[in-house]
Amino acid sequence: MQTKQLGKSDLYITPVGVGAWAMGGGGWKFGWGGQEDQDSIAAIHRALDLGVNWIDTAAVYGLGHSEEIVGRAIKGLSEKPYIFTKGARVWDEDGNIGRSLKADSLRREVENSLRRLDVDVIDLYQIHWPQPDEDIEEGWTALAEMQKEGKLRNIGVSNFSPSQMQRALDIAPITSNQPPYSAVRPGIEDDVLPFCLENNIGVIVYSPMQAGLLTGKMTRERAAGFPENDWRHSNPEFQEPKLSKNLALADVMGEIAKRHDVPTPAVSIAWVLKHPAVTAAIVGMRRADQVDDVVVGGTLELDEQDIAKIDALIR
Repeated sequence: MQTKQLGKSDLYITPVGVGAWAMGGGGWKFGWGGQEDQDSIAAIHRALDLGVNWIDTAAVYGLGHSEEIVGRAIKGLSEKPYIFTKGARVWDEDGNIGRSLKADSLRREVENSLRRLDVDVIDLYQIHWPQPDEDIEEGWTALAEMQKEGKLRNIGVSNFSPSQMQRALDIAPITSNQPPYSAVRPGIEDDVLPFCLENNIGVIVYSPMQAGLLTGKMTRERAAGFPENDWRHSNPEFQEPKLSKNLALADVMGEIAKRHDVPTPAVSIAWVLKHPAVTAAIVGMRRADQVDDVVVGGTLELDEQDIAKIDALIR
């Protein structure tokens, strides 16, 4: 796979990266249900074997567990991938999740992430959510200081609006923004993506397959049967009236996939990558046998006919 420069950084990343959210397991508020650690590690290794060169995780995924799994997966590798993680979500001993952008809190989070990942420096550290909004400046200043200290190679944001990104830019450069983006949720095309393009901020989008909705494997029965420890259990996109529209969109992507002789997930990934502001896409991988189908999306080029069919249904 060809690589692309992430913003103004020295990171050149593959079109798709390993998303480690589900690798945190199901024992926390936003989990994806049960997950075997060996399956997670096998998925990471398969992705690296296919040329993927970065992994995105977060401290809060599994309340530290996802970072630990990523650390185990890369330990001892002669050529390690770039590691991206996120902070500003904290939790107590009972697993209650809170939010903090205070400088001392972020410093503790960075040290904990370095320990769990078992690395000396984090390639990209991102503010997970711009909350509390009034502390954005304090949090971003703290990350800029830790970048100068050599703990963080690059610093970025996630889920930031243009106005929030501008506030951060007034303090220090932003390597990248990580927003949600899919054919189900294309709203960032109106403001976030143009702002990033104008300011040379890299964009690594998450949920291009909308948490499994656009894989071609989702059904009404499966959506209705999610266990309570899977955050999708109560998500509106997996319930009517949205579910029928989303499954119809997946059907169209399945037709396009057949025409190109590729798996359906590749189409949803290729669709987000076509936008000039998007550097790469984070793709969730839970087992090694899922990896090949999504990596294809990093090289698939949709034609005008494909895009027109998808866009017509979105409208």
